[in-house]
Amino acid sequence: MTTYTISKTFKWRGNVTDKVTSVCRMFGLSLDRLTGQSFTHSCRLEINASDIVYITGPSGAGKSVLLAELEKAVPADERINLAGIPLPADKTLIDCIGADLAESLRFLSVAGLNDCFCILNQPVNLSAGQQYRFRLAMALAAGKRFVFADEFCSELDSITAAVISYRLHKFAKRTGTTFILASSRDDILSDLSPDVLVVKQLSGPAEVIYKRKGSK
Repeated sequence: MTTYTISKTFKWRGNVTDKVTSVCRMFGLSLDRLTGQSFTHSCRLEINASDIVYITGPSGAGKSVLLAELEKAVPADERINLAGIPLPADKTLIDCIGADLAESLRFLSVAGLNDCFCILNQPVNLSAGQQYRFRLAMALAAGKRFVFADEFCSELDSITAAVISYRLHKFAKRTGTTFILASSRDDILSDLSPDVLVVKQLSGPAEVIYKRKGSK
């Protein structure tokens, strides 16, 4: 088990223009209070190998901030982020996976890519949802200890998202891969069955719930 204590503070850094001053007057806000304003996103997490960490909450609550800070806390050679995986235009999906045929098909299947014509297409030509799933398959095939994914399944329909979430949970337990995921979706919780649930609201500290230990 590894403990991660993360914190990120954002200070107000705008310019005090006439419009800014006028808005402050409208809301009864002093310029000193405005310029001294800051927002801090923080939490303390205990994470085991094969854990699924799911950061959720409303838009603008700071989910992506927490995910990014957690990513910085993991050595670069041990992690991969879906957002950094390119979309080749000169290879089919099956040829992008650096494994034998059976293993490549397994990675694509876990990511919900089972259609023959999709597998034989180029990633750059896929739909946004298919491209996300392709990146997920590539992340699984990379064999890293940690996989980071923001906006997890946000562009997928509820059935596809549920299926992928269930398969991802099984993959994590089978391979020991740790997943750090962030999304505002709550309809996939039962299928994803996260080991660590981080609930981030628009204000106040993040609530961390451990499946193995209860709330903390």
